[in-house]
Amino acid sequence: MKKRILIVEDEDKLRRIIELQMLDSGFDVVKAATAEEALPLIDRSDLILTDLKLPGMSGLEMLQIIRRQDLHIPMILMTAFGTVENAVDAMKAGAVDVLLKPFALDHLTAVVNKALEIKTLRDENRTLKEELGRKYQWDNIVGRSHAMQQIFATIMRVAPSRATVLLAGESGVGKDLIARAIHHHSTRKDRPFVKINCTALPENLMESELFGYEKGAFTGANISKPGKFEQADTGTVMLDEIGDVPANIQVKLLRVLQEREFERLGSNKTMHIDVRVIAATNRDLRAALEDGTFREDLYYRLNVVPIEIPPLRERKDDIPYLAQHFVDRLSPENGGRVKTVTEAAIEKLRNYSWPGNVRELENVIERSIVMASGEKLEADDIRLDMALRTRQHTTGELGLPEGMSLDAYEQELIRNALKKADNNKSQAARLLGLTRNALRYRLTQMGIES
Repeated sequence: MKKRILIVEDEDKLRRIIELQMLDSGFDVVKAATAEEALPLIDRSDLILTDLKLPGMSGLEMLQIIRRQDLHIPMILMTAFGTVENAVDAMKAGAVDVLLKPFALDHLTAVVNKALEIKTLRDENRTLKEELGRKYQWDNIVGRSHAMQQIFATIMRVAPSRATVLLAGESGVGKDLIARAIHHHSTRKDRPFVKINCTALPENLMESELFGYEKGAFTGANISKPGKFEQADTGTVMLDEIGDVPANIQVKLLRVLQEREFERLGSNKTMHIDVRVIAATNRDLRAALEDGTFREDLYYRLNVVPIEIPPLRERKDDIPYLAQHFVDRLSPENGGRVKTVTEAAIEKLRNYSWPGNVRELENVIERSIVMASGEKLEADDIRLDMALRTRQHTTGELGLPEGMSLDAYEQELIRNALKKADNNKSQAARLLGLTRNALRYRLTQMGIES
């Protein structure tokens, strides 16, 4: 659709010249001789070209009215009495540009096109922020169970503060979603949210990635580069899989939490930052304390507000609502045929153990939508990936295999992981959800470190 330009100019001849130029440039045009005539036309316009001096209300006064009404319409002021003071006042009031008369008509068109491009980008950015906001509202973080309602209540209490939060739960339970919800409901919601996956960062690069580096700090450091914490200044940092951070980096993280300061790699200059830290882990950090692989002082700094997110198998009351939520969201992306989930299909979902938690449920629903033939997901449409289920044992009262102690069961899991990883200890540690140091500690206890 053509963009509509509102021209506000009291000189008839100039108003007509500008009108013809805008029409030739492919725009629709509405026009007025005074600001009073223009005000009823504003909501039908994409951009306003107005003279600064008008009979009655001035162009600047009209601009101030538009801004008070929070109308996102770019406005360009034209004036034959251009001064630095006038230009500053106009830009402060929200004008996107000031044109000095006389001006070239080609230049006018270029200024209008640039202003409309900026408006389009701002509109898209505003839309994306609104969509992001809706994504982290409670109707999009599904949880009707008592446990999830308690988590939502905790989030609302802790979000306005700057308290550090420790999210604990298995992979796939939604720790990332909860962290972003805390950020979205905080006073920092318009500031950066930076997620750092500690497992994905190689140990030898972790310090430079987190804290940045100066030019010449190491071979290949041809320029200075800010780290993740600097990028998140005044916002929120999410430290995902915090249990995998090596000991030397734990010391530096402790300083950031305690003193809100750090140095870039290769620099003696202390940098101060204001960040809110949310840490997440799928491991039991208390066990890591006993292993000696996680600092006790860092643990207590992180564990200010602990939030334990239960696995899906412990809140199966949420499954019907989650399943329908994923159908509503994913079906339009896959043809829009499927509308709902039958009771038989829900029962089949309830009877599954969900080792991959909510993330696995989302994948199963999407796969089932793609393969379904009707408007409802039937039990036969639910395609569970049984190959990913853990090996089943006949279990005793404590959930351990019959006749096997906890130590023996743990050693069997470690040996199986080493076998699957071809004795690569780093890969085996990832399979077990442990750090390399924690696995080495257990192997030493088993007498097979070498």
